[in-house]
Amino acid sequence: MESKKIFELIEKEKQRQTKGLELIASENFVSDEVMKAAGSVLTNKYAEGYPGRRYYGGCEIIDQIEEIAIESAKKLFGAAYVNVQPHSGAQANAAVFLACLKPGDKVMGLDLAHGGHLTHGSPVNFSGLNYDPVFYKVNKEDGRINYEDMMATARREKPKMIIVGASAYSRDFNYKKFREVADEIGAILMADISHPAGLIAKGILSDPLPYCHIVTTTTHKTLRGTRGGMIMLGKDFENPFGYKTPKGEIKMMSQVFDGAVFPGTQGGPLEHIIAAKAITFIEALSDEFLVYAHQVVKNAQVLSKSLIERGFEIISGGTDNHLMLIDLHNKNITGKVAEKVLEKAAITCNKNMIPYDDRSPFITSGIRFGTAAVTTRGLKENDMIKIADFVNEVIDNPENDKVLNKVREEVNSLMDSRPLFNW
Repeated sequence: MESKKIFELIEKEKQRQTKGLELIASENFVSDEVMKAAGSVLTNKYAEGYPGRRYYGGCEIIDQIEEIAIESAKKLFGAAYVNVQPHSGAQANAAVFLACLKPGDKVMGLDLAHGGHLTHGSPVNFSGLNYDPVFYKVNKEDGRINYEDMMATARREKPKMIIVGASAYSRDFNYKKFREVADEIGAILMADISHPAGLIAKGILSDPLPYCHIVTTTTHKTLRGTRGGMIMLGKDFENPFGYKTPKGEIKMMSQVFDGAVFPGTQGGPLEHIIAAKAITFIEALSDEFLVYAHQVVKNAQVLSKSLIERGFEIISGGTDNHLMLIDLHNKNITGKVAEKVLEKAAITCNKNMIPYDDRSPFITSGIRFGTAAVTTRGLKENDMIKIADFVNEVIDNPENDKVLNKVREEVNSLMDSRPLFNW
C-alpha cells in the first residue's frame, strides 16, 4: 500500500514537471538515456575505491564504466585529472577543503547574500563552521564584482584559499584577476563552476582551468545531466603545491583528492549515477549540445531584456550566462510571496536574496530565474517574451485568482506543446 502511494506521488511530480514552466536556475531535464542509467541495476553494486583499486570484488564492469566517465569528462573540459565520485557539488567542495586546508584556515568566497554559495564560507555550513571565512562582494551600484576591492580584501586578509563561483551571479568571471592575487599572496585558487559548467565546456564562457588550481562542479544544471559532483585539475596543476606526506614523500594532487573523496568524505560511490554522468558527458561533447548551450544564453538574454522592458529590475542589468536575479522592490512584493503566486500559475522559481538585501533569507527581496530547463523543452526567444508576459501578469495581480488561473492554463498549453522525451 505505501509503495503504491510513493508511485502515485512520483506520477504527480512527473505531471508537475511536464506541465509547468521550470525557471529554477539549478534545475534541468535529463535525457531518456541518462534516466535509464540512473535507474539501472548498477544501483546494486558496491565499489569502494577506484578503478583497479577496489575494496570489493566483481568490479570489472563497474571499473570500465567509471573510466569512460572520467575520460569523457577530461575530453569535455580539457582536464588532466577528474574525480567523478562526489555525490554532489557540496561533497566535491568538502573534499577540496579536506585536501587543501586545516580547520581554522582562512578562505575567501563571494558573500552568500551577494550571489555566493553555502559551501563558500557560509556560517551555517561546514565551510564557515570549520574554517575562517572572509568575503568579497558586488558593487551596490551595478551588481558586478569589484575586482580591485576583491584583490584588496585578499591582500588584507591573506586567505589560504580563494573560491571563484556563485549560485546567483549573472556575469562571467575574470579568472585571470583572481589568479594574479592568489599568486601574490600564495593562496590556492579554486573555481566552483556548478552553474555555468555546460556553457564553459562549450567555450561560451571563460574557462577556469588555465588559471585555477582546482575546479569543482555539479553535473546537472547547465550540463543537463544527473545530479552529482566532480573535481578537476588542469594539466598545469597536477602537483602545484608540492604536497608532502607525514613521511616526507611527495604526493601527486590527484592522489590527494582521490583520498579526500574516499575515504575522506564519503564511502562507496553511486555507480548508477556515475554511469549517468558518463552519458551526460558524452551528450555534452556533441554538436547538438553546443547548439543547446548557445540557445540557453540567447534565451536568458531575451528573457532578461523582456523583463526589464516590463519594469523589472535585473541585478547587474542583464546576464552573460543562464540566470538572472530580479530585485522586486519596485514591484512592492517580496520574493517569498512572488515564488508562491508564480507557483500557483505553474511557474516554478525560487525566492533569493539580492545584494544588500533589507529582508531576511526566509523572505527576500528577489527571485532567481534560469533558462537551462525551458531551453531543454525546446523554447526559443519568442517564448521568452511570452514568459515575461506571464510573470508580469502574475506579479501585477498576486491576489487575483482569475488571472492566476488564466496564466496557469496558458502555461500548461505552452508546455503541452513541448513534450519531455519519452517520459
